[in-house]
Amino acid sequence: MAKDRAQRDDYTTPLRRLFMGIVVLCLLGIFLVWRIDSPRVERFRAQVVDAVVPSMEWAMIPVTAAINLVRDFQSYQRLSEQNQELRSELRRMRAWKEAALQLEQENARLLDLNNVRLDPRLTYITGVVMADSGSPFRQSVLLNVGERDGIVDGWAAMDGIGLVGRISGVGPDTARVILLTDASSAIPATIQPSGQTALITGDNTPAPAVEFLESRELVRPGDRVVTSGDGGVFPAGLLIGQIAADPGGRLRVRLSADFERLEFLRVLRYHSAAPIRDPGGIVGPQRPEALLPTEEAADG
Repeated sequence: MAKDRAQRDDYTTPLRRLFMGIVVLCLLGIFLVWRIDSPRVERFRAQVVDAVVPSMEWAMIPVTAAINLVRDFQSYQRLSEQNQELRSELRRMRAWKEAALQLEQENARLLDLNNVRLDPRLTYITGVVMADSGSPFRQSVLLNVGERDGIVDGWAAMDGIGLVGRISGVGPDTARVILLTDASSAIPATIQPSGQTALITGDNTPAPAVEFLESRELVRPGDRVVTSGDGGVFPAGLLIGQIAADPGGRLRVRLSADFERLEFLRVLRYHSAAPIRDPGGIVGPQRPEALLPTEEAADG
């Protein structure tokens, strides 16, 4: 047994050495062929490449599949990122859509308010807002119109859309307007469409409170609030704002006038009708005797 193993080792060792020598010679020959700069050798290399490379396509299949897999993964990653961006953009578009709907509704309300026709007898004087009182306890503005323009205490001031306040103090060239938000302001109003009467009282907040409401169940947020004309202070039908509810459940008025941008105010000339002091007679159908002359009625 030991003799057979020794003979086998004697045969394999020379063969291994011969094989290694042949491989080295082949590699050396390939290196020399690839390094020789000759037209003939160049044609020989081209023929070898044309003969060997097409037959190596089977070896490139796994590499090509791996490359395609990597590309597909990168494409999927890009699609995922684009999907996230589209989702985020869709959320932003929904927010813009909601804002657009609110602006559309507000525009429709303003267009509806612009169709309101006041009494043609109500003329107005436009004044420029000169200054704001800036006091937290008294909210008023100063106009550049006064007695020389015929301004009278108590007249209503509007910004073109809604009621702003009333004249309270007139000088030769200036007039002061007490705003609806001032604590001393109290305006009789009518809530539409229910027709409920109430008193809109300021409390130095942007939204005056609704007081002395007859039936709260008939009033809903969004109802229109206009002046009632009671007491002869303001003409009836001047827009004040809309009903809103604060977090505590108290009804307030969201004013239609833009109090943050008061630049020009319209002072309405309003002379209340003279009160009826003497009662009149009851109007009834005339008797036949009343149609005859006085003398004939006396003879009869």
